Amino acid sequence: MQLHHFFRSGTSHRLRIALNLKGLSADLVAVDLRTNQHQGAAYKALNPQGLVPTLVTDEQQVLTQSPAIIEWLEERYPTPALLPQGALDRAHVRALAALVGCDIHPVNNRRILEYLRHTFGADDTAINTWCGTWIGDGFDAFEALIASRASNGSYCFGDTPTLADVYLIPQVESARRFQVDVSRWPRIAAIDAACAQLPAFADAAPARHA
Repeated sequence: MQLHHFFRSGTSHRLRIALNLKGLSADLVAVDLRTNQHQGAAYKALNPQGLVPTLVTDEQQVLTQSPAIIEWLEERYPTPALLPQGALDRAHVRALAALVGCDIHPVNNRRILEYLRHTFGADDTAINTWCGTWIGDGFDAFEALIASRASNGSYCFGDTPTLADVYLIPQVESARRFQVDVSRWPRIAAIDAACAQLPAFADAAPARHA
């Protein structure tokens, strides 16, 4: 497999974590968003949307959009599972992942921030305030949701990482980049610390791929 990614992209980060948790190796192909490599003809021939990540399977099938890629990994390589057994528990974990993937990350990703900078003249302070607002609202809800489940262990759901952790940890990394104090959410901070001890998460960190 080949994973076309950018080291600091949250969606790429979650794919690296998912692959590591599954015990899968992929050749990492860097796509530098800072130089607009993702907008070049070569990359757009692979992924017409011009976004990362893109996964090319061993059968040379091209997969885009991190939720779809992670679902494919879960179906193709079901163990270790990223979702719990019960239908209600799976719905809970999927909701946590969607809270990050649908409600926090999209309004804080690079192309939105570049638009704010170039169209509305937003400086770094304004960008950090923008990102902090949506991260804060989302993390408030995330903290409440994980606190509401009595089955919580060291991770978002139970004593093994799930899809929720795969989504949460890159968002925590992003929060720190935008100067958000993650200690405001003790459970999220504790989960982040627990995940940092696992090679699957540590090896996927942006600093390892810069």
